[in-house]
Amino acid sequence: MADAANKYSQNITGKFYVDDQCIDCDLCRETAPANFTRDDDGGHSYVFKQAENEAEQALCDEAMAGCPVEAIGSDGE
Repeated sequence: MADAANKYSQNITGKFYVDDQCIDCDLCRETAPANFTRDDDGGHSYVFKQAENEAEQALCDEAMAGCPVEAIGSDGE
């Protein structure tokens, strides 16, 4: 389960975030490309835009559910 205390600093403030368990598998970026992007230097994903509508919310939820290491959280601020 993702831990807000270990989230990457690049995550934009809001509900969704990616923490330091990310293995850079690309699933979230493929599932919700409008919300997740890659830190090329760090080799991990992060949330660059929070979900702004129901469609984006559903895709972020899908990415979170599919994350193989549970690095995506939805209890951010």
